[in-house]
Amino acid sequence: MIRNVLPLILVLFSVAIQAQKFTTPNTGVKWTLSDLNAANAPVYPKGSGFIIGDDIEVSALDTILLNPNDFVELDSAVSITVFGSFFSLGAENNEVTITSVDSLKPYNGFRFEEGANAVFSNSIVKNGGGLRVIAENLFVFNCQFLNNVRGLGSSAVLDLSYGSPIIQNNKFINNQRPAISSPANRAVAAKIINNYFYGNNQQNDNRPQINMGTTGSDTLIISGNTIVGDRKLVRVGGIAVSNLTGNANGINTIIENNTIIDNRYGMTVAGSNAYALIKNNIIEDNDTEGQPNLGGSGISLNSGAPTQDITIIGNEIRRNLWGITIIGQASANLGDDDTPGNNIFADNGNEGVVYALYNNTPLTISAKSNCWIEGQESTLEQAGAVIFDVADDDTLGEVLYDPILCGVTVSTEDLEHNLIIFPNPAHDRIFISGQHDFNLLQVFSIEGRQLLQVDIDENTVAVPFDLKPGMYILQLANQSQKVNHKLIVE
Repeated sequence: MIRNVLPLILVLFSVAIQAQKFTTPNTGVKWTLSDLNAANAPVYPKGSGFIIGDDIEVSALDTILLNPNDFVELDSAVSITVFGSFFSLGAENNEVTITSVDSLKPYNGFRFEEGANAVFSNSIVKNGGGLRVIAENLFVFNCQFLNNVRGLGSSAVLDLSYGSPIIQNNKFINNQRPAISSPANRAVAAKIINNYFYGNNQQNDNRPQINMGTTGSDTLIISGNTIVGDRKLVRVGGIAVSNLTGNANGINTIIENNTIIDNRYGMTVAGSNAYALIKNNIIEDNDTEGQPNLGGSGISLNSGAPTQDITIIGNEIRRNLWGITIIGQASANLGDDDTPGNNIFADNGNEGVVYALYNNTPLTISAKSNCWIEGQESTLEQAGAVIFDVADDDTLGEVLYDPILCGVTVSTEDLEHNLIIFPNPAHDRIFISGQHDFNLLQVFSIEGRQLLQVDIDENTVAVPFDLKPGMYILQLANQSQKVNHKLIVE
């Protein structure tokens, strides 16, 4: 019997030190990781950082604060539930890092309840279950979300439910689920600005990297983002904004100045009661699934009711399976007598046929002053050959595409320049021709890492570089505008 006493003591001691869920006392205190450790929360020192060993709940009056250089690992299946405030406030080159103890055993993630406040800046969030945000107050700046999986953020890394969260200057890379989503039955008008997305929805189900629902009276803004697909993920689109339930909240959105490449499709606006301005986007090579009967549009509009009001101007749409498809009773204005379309189309097609615009509705579509075949001054007959409408099927509506504007340069109402960058593909330099007002040229890797930065002006002729063969993002910028182009180096 004596021989069994020591094992029994060890078992009891092991049980005694197991972590338990910790709830902050709701006294208005701001807690750091060191404070939590001192208060016997399941927060333990590990090297220069900390481990969170069990669930933590932040009460309504309390705050958890993570400071620059904080490094915190969460044990498998740990959840952080916030009724109060959670601030992860890193600094440039001194980020907060939030990760799992074991990358193969992710933590469950964060849940922000109604009334909570959440701010993430200069933070790296990886190997966890994402953020489930019931709260209206979410601000995310200069963060990286890497290799997160389905957890509390069941639909996306940032799984949003209400309000107008601001999501700006972040990177979302190789997450199992979409990067950002909101539900069909609640109004979310996020501001998604100047972020980089690559290879999200590694699960490869039929969801885009940005998957938004209804917006209510406020405006969903998706602006200045670069959204690059992993071409192995043949089911993953770029952007979707949908009102599939006919919700009276409807859709109000501006989608502008984005670069969307190598996804299953570029973007779609689906459902009724939808207003959208789709402007100055570059939409290229969204054809990964390769099945034109299932998708592959640069822009797709789809509605069962004639209550869409979509304006599409100044976009560059190239090498998708379809350029723009308009389906059901959806409608769009691609340019009229007052506002020129200024959209540019090139090589959008499938099965040997070019489809710049496919009007698969009985409605008349105005599409005046667009360039239907990039790089040449086309005739009306040539433009009509790449537009599918009543001339091809008498059950369909007409597309009004006269006059046409075609050439080798772009002019939009916001970017008054006549700019040509060539050659593309390039080898060791590119040349700039034409007047422009850009003062900075940058080249980024497909993962978003800056590889080249050059100050330019109207007198700049050549920009040399030393880059390995592959695909890059070339960005031109001035104080008010950023324009992205895909650059191929051979």
